[in-house]
Amino acid sequence: MTGTVDTDLRPGVEVVCLGESMVTFLPSLPGRLADVPSFARTIGGAESNVACALAAAGHTVRWVSRVGADGFGDHLVDAIAAYGVDTSGVRRDPDRPTGIYFRTATDRATDAHEVAYYRAGSAASAMAPGTLSYDDLWAGRVLHVSGITAALSDDCLALMRELTGRAPGRPLVSFDVNHRPGLWRDGSGARVLLDLARGADLVFVGEDEAAEAWGLHGGNAIRAALPEPATLVVKRGSAGATVYERAVGGTVRGADTGTGGSGRGADSGTGGTGLASVRGADTGTGPAPVRGADSVTSVPALRVDVVAPVGAGDAFAAGFLSATLRGLPAAARLRHGHLMAAATLTVPEDLGTPPSRTDADRLVDLDDTAWGTLRLGPGWTAATEREVRTP
Repeated sequence: MTGTVDTDLRPGVEVVCLGESMVTFLPSLPGRLADVPSFARTIGGAESNVACALAAAGHTVRWVSRVGADGFGDHLVDAIAAYGVDTSGVRRDPDRPTGIYFRTATDRATDAHEVAYYRAGSAASAMAPGTLSYDDLWAGRVLHVSGITAALSDDCLALMRELTGRAPGRPLVSFDVNHRPGLWRDGSGARVLLDLARGADLVFVGEDEAAEAWGLHGGNAIRAALPEPATLVVKRGSAGATVYERAVGGTVRGADTGTGGSGRGADSGTGGTGLASVRGADTGTGPAPVRGADSVTSVPALRVDVVAPVGAGDAFAAGFLSATLRGLPAAARLRHGHLMAAATLTVPEDLGTPPSRTDADRLVDLDDTAWGTLRLGPGWTAATEREVRTP
């Protein structure tokens, strides 16, 4: 099977997320780790964050990973399952521990931010080709992975190379670059991540990390270096996000041909543009399809009163994937990404409560002026729900 995702053959879940999750300890007070008197326990992990956000948004999701046969592993599995995520693909390792980490309350972009990881030799780092079932990994319409997994061990990198290799029958592969220089002790991360991204169908990357890792500045330069993925999403921080979508066989799959930035942008096809981009994955091993000019759509970010930025990129990916699965046009997919990110930016944890689908759709459908005047702060998802339900 090449070029399409046959949902009849993938009845289990919509999205499978593969990657390490860790028990996260959040400080009770601002300050240095040395001075924090106590911590609250929660969970964190790029791919499990996406899984939980998608499940909270009403999608069927499976998380695949390895955790230790310990209390922290129990907590992770229970906490992620509580979001409605299928954890049947999680394997328990009797010999290796579950990873944990501690962080300060400050923005990790500042010099005051501290993170203490205890993940070396973790159960997740033992993931390797042959240790996980393809019945689990290929169970969904989409397989979502990130560059963090590739950095955990040589075995994990081998697994990621296998999963991003183009093969008949694979689901659409969504890849978040997630460049973490500290995880790549030998300095190979930039090259490896570029190679892995080239094998994916949908890639998420920040302008800042592309500049740091690859010396590329601006979305056009990033797209020139990554022509292979059918869809490239470039996150531009407070400026917004841009999606590049490849034209295949003379038509643009997933293009929003409207001239405005609103979620009401015209659908260039008849079957829903977002779903077309899922079905349009180039997963075959034969000749590459004819490639035309990209469709390029940009949407400005929302104004948000930020509580903590950790996890916002994962939430954005979840919002974009959710809208893609629903067949929405490009501008709407970007707006759903921004809204999901805003739900996480306004809470101290790695995961926020997303707005209901009805509320999110209503906000996505605002005109450009109304979208530009939105300002979201802590508690906005609950306030939005009350507003909608108030006669």
